[in-house]
Amino acid sequence: MEFEIGIACGSCDLYNPMGAKRCSACGHDLALFPQSSTSAPKMSAQGSPTVRQENSPPGPPAINKPGGASQTATAQTMPAMRGPRPSGRPHLTIVTSNPLPPATWPLPSAQPAPRRPPAPDLPLTPSPQLRDSSEPRLRSAISTSTSRKQPPSYVHLTQEELMDQAKHYLCWQCYTPVPSGHKFCGRCGAEVPAEILQARTVYFSEMQNPAKARLVLIRGEGMDGLAYHLKMEQHILGKKGQIPFPDDVFISPKHANFFYRDGRLVVRDEGSLNGVYLRIRNTIEITPGDTFRAGDQVFRLDLPPKITESQDADGTMFYTSPKYPSSFRISQLLLGGAIGMTVCARGNSLQLGREGSDLNFPADIFMSGSHCRIEESNGRFLLSDLNSRNGTYIRIKAEHELSHGDYIFIGRKLMRVEMNV
Repeated sequence: MEFEIGIACGSCDLYNPMGAKRCSACGHDLALFPQSSTSAPKMSAQGSPTVRQENSPPGPPAINKPGGASQTATAQTMPAMRGPRPSGRPHLTIVTSNPLPPATWPLPSAQPAPRRPPAPDLPLTPSPQLRDSSEPRLRSAISTSTSRKQPPSYVHLTQEELMDQAKHYLCWQCYTPVPSGHKFCGRCGAEVPAEILQARTVYFSEMQNPAKARLVLIRGEGMDGLAYHLKMEQHILGKKGQIPFPDDVFISPKHANFFYRDGRLVVRDEGSLNGVYLRIRNTIEITPGDTFRAGDQVFRLDLPPKITESQDADGTMFYTSPKYPSSFRISQLLLGGAIGMTVCARGNSLQLGREGSDLNFPADIFMSGSHCRIEESNGRFLLSDLNSRNGTYIRIKAEHELSHGDYIFIGRKLMRVEMNV
């Protein structure tokens, strides 16, 4: 390939060899720069003039053949090279003997055009964990969308990539960060794509298996809100085990067991001293000897005592309070198993509460004004919760099947059952 550096006329575009002062066709002045009266153009080592202006960048270098001889070409043998030039001034042109696109170096203008800051290649900001895998596909998506002035599509992204883009989303028009949950860009008003708005956090863990449940500690003496995921077949609750409470003196070493039977969660009392209490829903049937909780109090249902009318040997009768017909009585159980207050039902029902009831506990802040009621009907005893705030709890016998939303008292710990359905 042969090259020649020449000057194209600014008037007729005819190619002229280096060193020519006027165009051979139209006589137009071919001087690249104003000539100084005190200085003449310098000559290069090969004999061709070197055009240079003070405080201006040099033009393209002369191209020599291998061996040191410069390449030559004439205006008659080489075609005139046409191309854009600023302000009609002549410009340097490389002419080749092969039919390749010409390379043109325009002369520096008086005021260079302002440079535009380059736009980011990608309006998406993947996190370092996802950059290696998602960046090529994200570049492809955004390059297509920006050329068409349409919001990018994210349907091809994985769930992890889509969640990350929703967290670090940049406007696809002005590249401004858009907070999560916003429908429009706060700077240009561009609409946020639907895939970004609908992205939701999804948990991937065996502990969130829909067939499994968890216990949430509601009242835990400083551990409120702690959750225990029941992901195994059996879960021992006690001072040791899968659900340990070593600091609760009312919990036995092996107190209760939570296990699954036919896909259903069951709790079993493992012979504990203080038992397992389940919050009742509406009304349940109980039997004499059963214990239940209302507020911070523990009660036991008993049958009325048998009173024998006897007299002393001298015929004196034992004096007592007047007797009323009663079908049952409620006894308060104190710490250590002692009996506290006892009240016999006057008639077939008895009500417990903080005030205005048959048995009142005004100092118990966990007991409602009218908390619960016990009724006798045809030899059956019914325990009803009167829409109390904290509920009424019955001690289970052996085991009980649990459902979503059940509340359980074990020792001093109150827990709620949550099914992942």
